[in-house]
Amino acid sequence: MTFSASQIVQMEKPVYGGACLARIDGKAVFVPLTLPGERVRVRIVEEKRGYATAECEEIVVAVPERIAPACRHFGSCGGCHYQHTDYATQLRLKQAILRETLERGGVRAAAEIAVLAGQPWGYRNRIRLAADAAGRLGYRGRRSHAVVPVSECPIAAPLLMQAAVAIAEAAQRCVPKMRLSEVALYCNAEETALLASVLAERPVKCDFDAFARDVMEHVPALRGAELVMEGHTGGSARVLARWGDAAITYCAAGFEYRVDHGAFFQVNRWLVDALVERVIAGQRGALAWDLFAGVGLFARQLAKHFARVVAVESAPAAMPALEANLRGTAGTAVRAETLDFLKKMGTSERPDLIVVDPPRTGLGKEITALLGALQAPAMTYVSCDPATLARDLRALVAADYVIESVTMADLFPQTFHLETVVQLRRA
Repeated sequence: MTFSASQIVQMEKPVYGGACLARIDGKAVFVPLTLPGERVRVRIVEEKRGYATAECEEIVVAVPERIAPACRHFGSCGGCHYQHTDYATQLRLKQAILRETLERGGVRAAAEIAVLAGQPWGYRNRIRLAADAAGRLGYRGRRSHAVVPVSECPIAAPLLMQAAVAIAEAAQRCVPKMRLSEVALYCNAEETALLASVLAERPVKCDFDAFARDVMEHVPALRGAELVMEGHTGGSARVLARWGDAAITYCAAGFEYRVDHGAFFQVNRWLVDALVERVIAGQRGALAWDLFAGVGLFARQLAKHFARVVAVESAPAAMPALEANLRGTAGTAVRAETLDFLKKMGTSERPDLIVVDPPRTGLGKEITALLGALQAPAMTYVSCDPATLARDLRALVAADYVIESVTMADLFPQTFHLETVVQLRRA
C-alpha cells in the first residue's frame, strides 16, 4: 500500500468518526465523505499498523442517497461530516454505528434502537470559533488545525453567526486593534439572549466595555460578554474583563433555567424538551441522584417527581446556576467529583433512580463498580460516546443491571456525534 498511488475501492459500512470502511488487500481503510455502497477512487494519506486513512479523489459510482451539501464550507471545514447525504440516511447510519459499537463492546443491543430526532438545521445554541492571523473567524479544518474562515454555518442558530461577524468587525475597530484567539458564543432557544466569551492569547489593552457596546449595537440580543486570556503550559484561563450579565435564561421543558458563561447545557435547541422527557420517562420515587448534573437540566425536572433530589457537579462555572435552578425545590446541589461523592456516600442510602450524564470519557471502572455495589433499582445513562458507553454498560450488566431500552438521540445532525439514552433496571 503506497501513499502516492490511487485506486478504486468499494465502501462497505459507516464507522464512528464520520468515515466509511473499505478494504485494500484485507487492510481496513477509512475514507471520509463517502457512503456505504459507493465505489470511489482513493489515495492513502496515513498508514498505521492495523489500518489506513485515505482521501476520496473521485466518486466513481455514487449511491442514490448522496446529495449536494447545504454549506459551501463542507469538506474543508471540520465541523460537519454527513452533509453529503439526506437526513433519513444519516439517522440509519448512526443507528447502525451505535448497534455495532455496543455489540463489539460486548453489550447485546436492544432489539429496537429508538431514534429521537428533530429539525436537522439551525439547531446549535453554542459555537466556538477560532481566529486566523488576519482576525477572521472560522472552524478548524478537516484533517488540520488550520482555521477555515466561514461566512455561514447552517447548523448554528443564525444569531450566533451574526454575533461572530459583529465581534470580528468590532475587534478590528478597537484602538489598539484587539487580537482574537477564539470566540465562544451561546444563545437561548428563541435567540433573544446571547453570551459571548472573547479569548486572547495575551493581555489585551482595550476598553472592553466600549468593545461590548459596539457589538451590542449590531447584535441587540447580547446580554453579557467576557474577555478571557488563555492559560498556557497547563495554567487555567483568566478573566480579564466582564460586561453585562454573567448568565442568561434558557426556557426548556417548562422551566426557565439559568445558564452562566462556560456552563454546560445541551446544545440542540430543538430537542432539549424531548431529551428531558426521554431521560425522566415517568420515573417517580423518594430519592433520585443526578450525577454530572451541569446546571441541573435533569435534576430540576426530577424534583417534580421525587421527594428528594441530589445533584452532583464539579465544574465551578456550573454551580451558581445549579443552585439557582434548584432553589425552592426538593433538590440539593453538591459540589463534588462524582467518584468522590460515591466513595463518601458508600451504601449509606440507596436512591430509587440514578441519572448519569458523564463526559466523553464515560464513567470508568471505579464509578461503575461503586454504582454496581449501590444496587439502585433504576439507572438512566446519557452518553455522548458510544465506545465508552459500551465499556460502562458491560460492567453494569455484569453487576446485575438489565438494559430496558436504548435511544439514539441525534443532538448533532450533519456530524458523526450522537447521544444515547439507556434505561437500566436491576435484574
